[in-house]
Amino acid sequence: MTCGRIPELLLHAHVDGELDPARSLETEAHLAECPDCAARVENQRALRSALEGASLRYDAPASLETRIRRELARAAGRPAPASASRWRWVAMAASLPLVAVLAWTLVARPHGPSTEDRLDQEIVSAHVRSLMADHLTDVPSSDQHTVKPWFAGKLDFSPEVRDLATDGYPLVGGRLDYLDQRAVAALVYERGKHAINVFIWPASSGATDPASGADRETTFRGYHVIRWRRAGTSYAVVSDLNLPELRELARHLQR
Repeated sequence: MTCGRIPELLLHAHVDGELDPARSLETEAHLAECPDCAARVENQRALRSALEGASLRYDAPASLETRIRRELARAAGRPAPASASRWRWVAMAASLPLVAVLAWTLVARPHGPSTEDRLDQEIVSAHVRSLMADHLTDVPSSDQHTVKPWFAGKLDFSPEVRDLATDGYPLVGGRLDYLDQRAVAALVYERGKHAINVFIWPASSGATDPASGADRETTFRGYHVIRWRRAGTSYAVVSDLNLPELRELARHLQR
């Protein structure tokens, strides 16, 4: 059973690439926030990949054929050679248990994305939604002293807001978003015609800050994600901007 918010057939269609772009993005957004459906999709993909790429046929050894022919001849009291097609069915029957065991192993084994991968997917999905819905900002402003106070009372923390226009990354505004099962601050910057989302939220309890630099870099669906922690706060920048320039922005924010 799925979580009930999305039909099982829709998950199969998504895995097979049969959805239109809008429905595909909607499904990706759901998978980013629903571990159960995400795990089922990964299981379907793993099973399909195994069935397409692995050799599931087991050819019976010649010695087995010889023994079976001998026993049949002895039971009949005369030689009784079997047709080639008949032996093909015997070989196929011998392979069925192997297929069943492999299929059960693939379904039973967890194939869902890791917690870190799932968060990266959430970040990319949030970025794409902001572009598709034309909802980059709740407070459009290039003034950090306007954007920062706007978050007061809307979040249980005060995000750091910087204007990096002199470094080539002008502030566009900010908005509220939702990541990692909590409300987060989203700051929007620009570089040329590329929109950049910077997500900020308190790090989970027990998380330790890295010594320096980025904690994690990844690319998902053509979007680059850079994440790090500093002073008990988690940061993530995401964009289709080229990775060297996105790293430069991350360095400015880490200063």
